[in-house]
Amino acid sequence: MSNNSTSVKHSNRLINESSPYLLQHANNPVDWYPWGDEALQKARSENKIILISIGYSACHWCHVMEKESFEDEVVAKLMNDNFINIKIDREERPDLDHIYMDAVQAMTGSGGWPLNVFLTPEARPFYGGTYFPPVKAYNRSSWTDVLIGVQKAWIEKRDEINGQAENLTEHLQKANNFGQSKKSKEPGTSDELSLKEQTDQIFQNIMKAADTEWGGFGRAPKFPQTFTIQYLLRYYHFTKNEKALEQARLSIDKMLEGGIYDHVGGGMARYSTDTEWLAPHFEKMLYDNALLINILCDVFQITKDKAYEKAIRKTIGFVQNELLNPDGGFYAALDADSEGVEGKYYVWSKKEIDELLKEDAQLFCDFFNISEKGNWEGQNILRILKKVELFAVEKDLDAKTFEIKINACLQILLTKRSSRIKPLLDDKILLGWNALMITALCKAAAALNNEGYKNLAEKCFDFLWLNFKRQDEEAGFYHTYKNKIARYPAFLDDYAYLIESCISLQEITSESNYLIRAKQLTIHVLENFTEEDTGFFFFTNKTQNDVIVRKKEVYDGATPSGNSVMTDNLFYLSVVFDNLQWKIQAEKTLNNLNTAIVNYPTSFANWATLILKLVYGVDEIVITGHGYEESRNSLLAHYMPNKVVQCSSEENREFPLLKGKKYQLYSSIYLCKNYQCLPPVQTIDNMLKLLANSSGF
Repeated sequence: MSNNSTSVKHSNRLINESSPYLLQHANNPVDWYPWGDEALQKARSENKIILISIGYSACHWCHVMEKESFEDEVVAKLMNDNFINIKIDREERPDLDHIYMDAVQAMTGSGGWPLNVFLTPEARPFYGGTYFPPVKAYNRSSWTDVLIGVQKAWIEKRDEINGQAENLTEHLQKANNFGQSKKSKEPGTSDELSLKEQTDQIFQNIMKAADTEWGGFGRAPKFPQTFTIQYLLRYYHFTKNEKALEQARLSIDKMLEGGIYDHVGGGMARYSTDTEWLAPHFEKMLYDNALLINILCDVFQITKDKAYEKAIRKTIGFVQNELLNPDGGFYAALDADSEGVEGKYYVWSKKEIDELLKEDAQLFCDFFNISEKGNWEGQNILRILKKVELFAVEKDLDAKTFEIKINACLQILLTKRSSRIKPLLDDKILLGWNALMITALCKAAAALNNEGYKNLAEKCFDFLWLNFKRQDEEAGFYHTYKNKIARYPAFLDDYAYLIESCISLQEITSESNYLIRAKQLTIHVLENFTEEDTGFFFFTNKTQNDVIVRKKEVYDGATPSGNSVMTDNLFYLSVVFDNLQWKIQAEKTLNNLNTAIVNYPTSFANWATLILKLVYGVDEIVITGHGYEESRNSLLAHYMPNKVVQCSSEENREFPLLKGKKYQLYSSIYLCKNYQCLPPVQTIDNMLKLLANSSGF
């Protein structure tokens, strides 16, 4: 391999892109193209293999492969001579990432990033993998051997490769045909269970995967799985099953105590590499922190534990301090690496702690598991192994005094850390991830009665509506924005999360215009993304033509599937607008996926919460009259997962729930089911009693 330190820097076609990830590769000697007509036509005209390499700016192993291979002149020449090389930011083009990730998983049984896939000139995949080392290692072929082998096969076995690509594309298409055939009832499956029994079976199946010692689900690497935790919290709310709450709290507590959570600056990394939540890959994504705030608000409303309130405030503080654009949008992510070293910004030596904290150092080190030898690669990641109360008792300290001291020490570390070279900021702004953060801020505003969080959510929404809205479509949006330019048609996830954020904003502001916008967006999605036969939604709109398969995504992974969120939106808006057809479509979609949800709930946990909605129904709550705001805010501080809330000081006949109510100088609070309402009450305490007594209907 050549030494790159003295090589001349090149600029390839990525130099004109806005994606931070693509710009990281703009000076590689590889002649990278962005995905587009120029590269695809060149591959067809020259009959060359296409190599696509997909990653994202915060990806540690993407950086490793770039340094080892893509910056090497000899490797670059091999790639440039034999392939049309395309770099793709998975966050800009999740549609392409979904397709080619599925292809690699079908070929190899695993996936991840960087994702390197070889395509025929017609963009059909035939071979691929993830990270390849510069020399054979880890039971992986070297990148050079892969390049040479693929090119040799293209010359000698082209017909075989084309056949393989055709078969793989056909497999991807067939795998996308779920929901189209009629369900056959099989003995012992969820089809034989009542809906209530299904929710119990979902809980039991979740607990089979639960780590009852360290929290979370499954083995390392461990992801937060916030939707699974959310299901447990809702299941507890309706059934009072203490085991559900215990596992939910254990999972949240262990994450907040672990190294995956940044004790110094707030915010959570993407996942933990170990069972104990100690060592993350250190990238911090906007969406992970939005979803963390969601479950923190839920568990705080249920338990009123101040530790969760503190975590909500600290996580939002991180997002504001590190990811907030001055105009109101939120940036995508912070890198895992700084100065080329993973986690360098976040870890500490004991010597540093001793010098910074002096007489408080040993107490701090004992609490946060800091030692001379370190707990991770010779360094220390802050983590808590004993709860504050227990640790303080053991040290014969007052818990409150101890916590004040620890917080002062953390502030000293934060000041010191701020002088370090920060990880790279991925400063593109993504529509869907911002919408998730709006919903999280709305939940925090409600749970904590915090006007500042409400204002932050509204400002972000206004930013999205101003900068992402297409001028050529009434309700059309773009997916990504940077440098005052919005690009790429929005995907299903973008629209589903944006509609959800409209619903969330209406609940905390009572501004009916948010529901009008939600309706407009929903009609747009139904017209442009629906698969008529099944009720499911495609990931891409019907006019997009640069993908080989128009996929339907249903798994709830790192983010909730657009299909599950859109189905929930249809349930909610069908009540708001008395639209029976939307409710029928939502039920049809849920029914089509029912067996998979019950049998594999950790992969369909957001869907699973919709089955709870069918079982326990929706509480329609209306607050009318002057001064409704105080009653609304008091109501929203309580945990009520299956609710529709509308408030108004005067009748608005556009909304069925607001028709025919009394609008007086004082607030009246109505509890309704299917638009049939009990006599109004005047206090939230009385409303809560009505909610607890479902026999009122």
